[in-house]
Amino acid sequence: MTAQDQGPVRLLIADDHAMVLEMFAQFISNLPDVTATTAPDLDAALALIDSEGPFDLVLVDLNMPGMNGLEGLGKAIARNGSKPVALLTSNPPAHLVPEVLAMGGAGFVLKTTSLSAFYNEIRFMANGGRYIPVELIEHRRVPPREQRDVPLSEREMQVLAELAVGKSNSAIGAALGLKEATIKMHVKSICTKLEASNRTQAVIVARDLELI
Repeated sequence: MTAQDQGPVRLLIADDHAMVLEMFAQFISNLPDVTATTAPDLDAALALIDSEGPFDLVLVDLNMPGMNGLEGLGKAIARNGSKPVALLTSNPPAHLVPEVLAMGGAGFVLKTTSLSAFYNEIRFMANGGRYIPVELIEHRRVPPREQRDVPLSEREMQVLAELAVGKSNSAIGAALGLKEATIKMHVKSICTKLEASNRTQAVIVARDLELI
């Protein structure tokens, strides 16, 4: 029996960044075979599992309140019965990969993943697969401590701060006294340096790296 025959995947996403929840929830709302429930922290996620029953897949942010490292992942795994639980994060250290798998975790979803890839990843894990992004397998991602030193220029940091409050390119240009084309150039550079595919993901990664 296929996943589609079984009905929509019931997905729970727990993250303390409202922007993350909004981005994924908006994308999922356009999918016919996935329904999403969101929670702002671990306690709220566990309460939802208790009240609504195990979800087909639970994604928990590694750094949100209540997690206490992998302890929170273990709690979510225990509460979600035999159904999969995975970590949602930006730049996990390499040593977490075997630890998460040993605990019975379903794998990782990177916040920098494309939305189309995100759909395939959640479908794969909801069907019982274990997913590790190629970036982690090949150890290409830099440890978080080093990534906090991402060489954003002073101007790029100013643009990033404006992006974080949701301003458009034209509004940022007006605030900083720059042309919109210049702002677009800075946004592209920020995304490249933070390994983000768009401005929203750049803000998410920057917050995880404590750049803003």
